[in-house]
Amino acid sequence: MTDNQTVQAYTEAWTHSIESISELVAPLPEGSWNRATECPGWSVRDIVSHVIAVESELLGDPRPIHSLPRDLRHVTTEFARYIELPVDKRRCHTALEMTSELEYTIIRRSRALRNAKQAPDEPVRWSAGPLAGNVPYHELLRMRAFDVWVHEQDLRRALETPGNLAAPGALITRDSLLERLPKAVAHNAGAPAGTALVVDVTGPVEFLRTVRVDAAGRGTVDESISLAPDVQLTMDWETYVRLACGRGRPGPVTVEGDKELADRVLANFAVTI
Repeated sequence: MTDNQTVQAYTEAWTHSIESISELVAPLPEGSWNRATECPGWSVRDIVSHVIAVESELLGDPRPIHSLPRDLRHVTTEFARYIELPVDKRRCHTALEMTSELEYTIIRRSRALRNAKQAPDEPVRWSAGPLAGNVPYHELLRMRAFDVWVHEQDLRRALETPGNLAAPGALITRDSLLERLPKAVAHNAGAPAGTALVVDVTGPVEFLRTVRVDAAGRGTVDESISLAPDVQLTMDWETYVRLACGRGRPGPVTVEGDKELADRVLANFAVTI
């Protein structure tokens, strides 16, 4: 694809996922907004609040004035506090307030994306928080498509409404997570030099990848088949996403080969912040 086609693909994936979230939560009664999700400390309302907050910030809206409680156990870093503030601000909002703000945010953000003049590689600021920095415009769009699809799935599991596991955002998520897999294996799990680890994923999004650790301890990932890997992990697509995004260890995961190394890899599989 050309750079402009890539931007369009990311925009369409974001649109598909965020509109799916809107459709999913629109009919929810008040009680369902308080359902817990797999995101530590966050309810359905909190995830929707987070999505609204990030898109609003990208629109240039000022952050809410709010004092964040100090006793939130799931908030352990300055970045987490930054993310939590607009979420906590909306914890008293009603279902109607939430759905109305989400719909209005989608309308505004969609218009901004249609009218955007940035070139695909033009540096743009992606956050004003502790991890703020500049990224190419196309990378910002990819990050948003990834984040919104993952949170759509968080909501679907909490609400027991599965769907869109093979949506456009799923393929963007697959590629984003696979880019981070070598570090999880080589650095975080401490796989020794010469290790070959195969991940075989089945289901709506299927793929097989081999992570190899070179003599310097650096990991790479490719599509080649290793005939005698040190470890092979087999799981379905939803399990892969939940593990890689830090949503606990849902299983089932079939392990072949070095079980001790496999356990270390699975314990360090999460690659999102």
